Amino acid sequence: MRRAAIMLPLLLLGACKDEPDFDTRYDKAAAEIEARAKAMDADVAEADKAAKDDDGTGAAPQTR
Repeated sequence: MRRAAIMLPLLLLGACKDEPDFDTRYDKAAAEIEARAKAMDADVAEADKAAKDDDGTGAAPQTR
């Protein structure tokens, strides 16, 4: 029982060290956001290109 009382706090301390620090989490989140932004920019550029290819003017179609 005494061993368990000594080992439990040591195990808990060891488990806490595996958590990444703030800077690591921030860098990871920033990289993910940048990747998403680049993907969105590529989608918008592709949609603009497709719109320009439809009639050559790049204007939205007129319906009357």
